[in-house]
Amino acid sequence: MYQHIRRSAYHLAEGSEPWSEDYRALAFPEHWHAGLLELHNHGREEEKRRPTLPTRRLDGVLQTLAPDVIVRPRPRVPVEPVPEQSPPAAEDFWMYVPASATDPLPERSLRQLLDAWLRTLGPKGAGQNPEFRSVLLASSTDLKRNLPEWQPVTGVELLTGPVTPGGTAAPDPRQFQLATDALARRILSLDPYRFEGGELHFRAVPRGPRDQGAELMSQPLCRTVKRKEWWFSVVLNISLHTAPFDARPRLHLHWGVRRWATHPRATAKRLNLSYREATTVYLRPTIPWLPGAPATERYALARLRRDRAADTFAWSENDTAGILRGLSLAGNFPDPEQLLAEPGSWIGEGGGVRAAVVHSTRMGKHEIGTGFMPNQRAQLTEWAEQALPEPVVRVPDLKRGRGKGIGAPGNRRPKPRTDEARKTELLRETQARRANLAAQARIADSAPHHSGPPLVEVRLLWQSPEVRKEAVAQFAHALGLDGDGGASAAAITDRDFDEARPGAPVVLEWQTEELVLRLRCLPLADGLGDRLVPDPTVKGKGAALSAAIVERRRALDSWLRADGADPGRPELALVEIAHRSTFRPSTTDPKFAVRLGCAGAGVLTQFVVTPSTDRQIDNADSIGHRTHSSWLDGLRQLGVRVLPQHTLGDDLPDGLQYAAVWMVKRRKDGPTRLPKHLPVAVLATPLPHATGQAAVRGWDDAAGEWVPYPRFLLGLVKQAEIDPEACAEPDPQGDGPQPSAPRVTGKQWRTNLAQQRKETAAFIQRVLHSLRDQPTVLITHAQNSRLHWPWLQDGRIERDLIRTGHAPAGRLDDELRLVRVRGCGGRESAQWWGLADPGKPHGQPAGFWTETMMSQSGASSGDRIFYSTTERPGTHAVSPALDRLATRVNAAGNLTSQAGTSAWNPTLLEIAVLGCHANNDAGALAPGRPDDAEALALTVHQLRQAPDYAAALSLPLPLHLAGLAQAYVLPMLAEGDVNSAGVTAGAAAEQDQGRTTDNDSDPDLMDAAGLTTEPEGGDDEG
Repeated sequence: MYQHIRRSAYHLAEGSEPWSEDYRALAFPEHWHAGLLELHNHGREEEKRRPTLPTRRLDGVLQTLAPDVIVRPRPRVPVEPVPEQSPPAAEDFWMYVPASATDPLPERSLRQLLDAWLRTLGPKGAGQNPEFRSVLLASSTDLKRNLPEWQPVTGVELLTGPVTPGGTAAPDPRQFQLATDALARRILSLDPYRFEGGELHFRAVPRGPRDQGAELMSQPLCRTVKRKEWWFSVVLNISLHTAPFDARPRLHLHWGVRRWATHPRATAKRLNLSYREATTVYLRPTIPWLPGAPATERYALARLRRDRAADTFAWSENDTAGILRGLSLAGNFPDPEQLLAEPGSWIGEGGGVRAAVVHSTRMGKHEIGTGFMPNQRAQLTEWAEQALPEPVVRVPDLKRGRGKGIGAPGNRRPKPRTDEARKTELLRETQARRANLAAQARIADSAPHHSGPPLVEVRLLWQSPEVRKEAVAQFAHALGLDGDGGASAAAITDRDFDEARPGAPVVLEWQTEELVLRLRCLPLADGLGDRLVPDPTVKGKGAALSAAIVERRRALDSWLRADGADPGRPELALVEIAHRSTFRPSTTDPKFAVRLGCAGAGVLTQFVVTPSTDRQIDNADSIGHRTHSSWLDGLRQLGVRVLPQHTLGDDLPDGLQYAAVWMVKRRKDGPTRLPKHLPVAVLATPLPHATGQAAVRGWDDAAGEWVPYPRFLLGLVKQAEIDPEACAEPDPQGDGPQPSAPRVTGKQWRTNLAQQRKETAAFIQRVLHSLRDQPTVLITHAQNSRLHWPWLQDGRIERDLIRTGHAPAGRLDDELRLVRVRGCGGRESAQWWGLADPGKPHGQPAGFWTETMMSQSGASSGDRIFYSTTERPGTHAVSPALDRLATRVNAAGNLTSQAGTSAWNPTLLEIAVLGCHANNDAGALAPGRPDDAEALALTVHQLRQAPDYAAALSLPLPLHLAGLAQAYVLPMLAEGDVNSAGVTAGAAAEQDQGRTTDNDSDPDLMDAAGLTTEPEGGDDEG
């Protein structure tokens, strides 16, 4: 068993000299602003005038044309005042260049660049306006007379700086770019990375001023898979991060794969690009972009967008491409239609500009696998480590913490090895499930208790006979029920199922010792499961779609009430629905309306997809597995949960319960988009004398009380308001411009966020007040919640204190403990691998891990930070020694490689015990027994291993449940609900196909969808 794991994270050695570099810097010429802003707003109506100058595209081109220039963002207005104790920031500049670089941006090149940028500032079509051209000429002349000058800046320290009052490093903002760029340059100076059959040559990728890191990418590599050629590149991201209570910032190396779109769609004869979103293209010139400018080894980024009027794709004029095309290489710039029709001819070596279109999963399957397994990841990292400056060293390896083996809970899911043992375990699981369901039914039953077993009714809303038959069988299988529910005895035929109607369904019934189960089977008829059809008489596309959603919602509500559904008695329905790809455009998908309509009638919903040959899910095994998983997930919504039982004994308070807070955030493209968010909270309380059983409740903020989980989910539907304007979507078949949401200014965004933070603070205060009577661990998620709860940021936290609003931080309530977890979102959790014995491949051990880091003062700074890894699901049994790069000759004399196999790595989850009673204060475990932070962290690790899931969760169970609640606020987000393996359909697709993370993606939103065991270090697609 692996005893240590290693991370690709680096910091300054204890007591070493600072790592510093010399630069030349250029201040932003603020005297340009007024004149250029007038040019930018020329011809605009008063209400459409822009308050600031858009320098993003200029910054992007600067980093492309001048390979040694580092461009910093202009200062932004903070959402709230900077705390008084925050250290003062060093003087910053617009551009930096290493002092050793010669003539980074010749004056002639700078003049040409500024001319090209100025032409993009005016409104569309302004270039044909003689008045605008006159203003443009005047602005250009003024700029060239007042060009800024470079000045020396020496001894810039890259990894040292002040420390917050909480003992956490507070890097200077410019260090996030300068330190990562400096390391990237050192890596580029290394010899190529050699592997069996070739070598990797890396180039830098331009990073925007707010990207806060550096990126290197190899040349495109070609592999033949299934008799076709497929292209990909190796990507190295370098980023700077902090860790709670650690005074030294860390550099992370993150390896990934970027796959290139290679094969056009057979029908359209071109790549299948998104109609709604821009597609990223990487460009590489073979000669300098500008005459007289230094040759650049960097890639350039450009974007293709759909031109609705011509129904073609064109280069985005308001992006880097809009400037590059106006320069001297315009004649060699790729023609969009030719690039999309013959993408392979532009990849690799050749004359002129080379171009590669980033593959995304919407384009179809790519035969190159994603990510790297641990052994090759370790090899790549060891090569890059040669570039580390002398003062920078790897962070200490992690060792196993307390707890045996993988740190499993006391009621860990067993792994039967024989058929007889599997049958016994299945019988035990189904009996426990029925007992749990009966207990939840008694809790939810407001009527006087009777002596007999409780009655539980469940609905099956089906559309195809195949799914109906399998759903009935799997319902019985999931609950260990004998027989067919009386169908044979009553001679129920297919015609009876087809003719069932609300109030007269086909009812199947099973009686067990624990409860009576009835399955009401109804065909989802009358178009209730069909695509939404906007009413053409309603003016406005968004309003028409909104009306269609409301109409379907009301129809489902009335339909279910006619069948006896009672909003005061939560029930469950398994609903068969077509795959989302069937509905085009996506806003016609009825799942949103179906879930809301069912919830209005008091019915929770779980969906199963109709079989389809196109999606290769029409075989019986697939239908059976999907329906079985859906039933288990539906039962979990009813509160049938098994809580992992901790193994800490008296090291934790008696009756310890677990609360979790989650921030539900509106999707920018979803029908519930509103300028606000919604915090939710879930509480799991172990039931006495019932091992593994828990009362799962959610916080009803309107009533100010904890309510059963099913009632909590149904209550959230009230928050799913529909914004008609947000429903508008560009129609691929439509003509002319489409409606769009109004532009939100920076000032409006800051005002909205400040208000949301106030609402979040009030919400958290109400939740905390309700938890004062019983020992509670409050679990939060860094990437999901820190934007709205700023206290969770590394730069704000202080040990054993808490702050929810503007009031100063105060001590924790006696019964409260605060734990924050952090995953791989934003690459904040380092890549890792288990250290193997010499000669053996590095692996992926599961377990609970700890580190001990001593500061110069002798105080331990690592006694509050722990790490959690889990076992890989059986569906991802990939060898840790997988080699994605090598090409070898097999026994038949043919070249072969493993490039087509996708890698899968469990996330290294950081567990930070931010607050506990470790100093034997009033809230300590017992007199003379202070809290044990490691014990608290271990129980959070064990909460990831829920026995009723076939695979471990990416988050502790209470946080997982809180995140799942967003499906009733953002129904469009949960395309495939979580299955019994603990992996969402969306997450499973990401694991199989690779993440589709575009450079503009919101990391919090990406992380919000990752509720279950997730891959780390997959594709980095656009």
